[in-house]
Amino acid sequence: MYLELIKKTLTYSLWPEPGIPIETFNSHRPLLKRTLVSWLAALLRSRQYRLSYHGFARDEESKRAEGLGWPMLADTMIGIKRLDNIQACLEQAITDGVPGDLIETGVWRGGACILMKAVLTAHVVEDRTVFVADSFAGLPKPDAAHYPRDAGDRHHREEFLAVSADQVRGNFRKYGLLDDRVIFLEGWFKDTLPAAPIDRLCLLRLDGDMYQSTIEALTHLYPKLSSGGFCLVDDYALDGCRAAVDDYRRQHGIAEPIVAVDATGVFWRKR
Repeated sequence: MYLELIKKTLTYSLWPEPGIPIETFNSHRPLLKRTLVSWLAALLRSRQYRLSYHGFARDEESKRAEGLGWPMLADTMIGIKRLDNIQACLEQAITDGVPGDLIETGVWRGGACILMKAVLTAHVVEDRTVFVADSFAGLPKPDAAHYPRDAGDRHHREEFLAVSADQVRGNFRKYGLLDDRVIFLEGWFKDTLPAAPIDRLCLLRLDGDMYQSTIEALTHLYPKLSSGGFCLVDDYALDGCRAAVDDYRRQHGIAEPIVAVDATGVFWRKR
């Protein structure tokens, strides 16, 4: 019941989600409309009004389960099904005695990592570390010269995806789950993952959206995933991420079947 409550709280399923402020995704709009929306948002926020305009929330139960949409208040956007997948894989690794720590590469507000720590706590596992890896400044600009699959990617423009390390630490703290077994790896993956103090992993979760972010995580971390460990991919429905996963698996002869979790998430278990 504790873990079910944690998942419902992380996804904000116990309460109605408010809509997103209309200026949040302004980078997607044409210039004229973007300018008008910015002006209206600034006017509403002024001392005279102190208001904001929000679009309609999509809080249907099915959308919450699938992790569709970007929530305003939830501590995760991945949905109940992918949270269930994290719990099931980690509990299986614990039961089977698979050695190693846990990591998520790309954490947003930290919800998936918080659940990992909650599962360890619920099972009184005190000798595994949860690594929280993110730039905490959003996604990188596409490096199309080295990673052509990322050409034209717009994720770096989404300020909504930039959540500070202090905010994520605060989220861990409010669930009572921040301790010295939660280690933050702050910076771009190309800089942090090669030198990360990780010997073995029992669970590797990729949530980098782009080809570069995904292939860098796989390159530096998959060799450390123990036999019997689990590799979870959040963004397999996105072209860049899927291409990176498929390329890495093909190059390294990984034949374990990919199992779908929902419309976007997949996983496999390493032999």
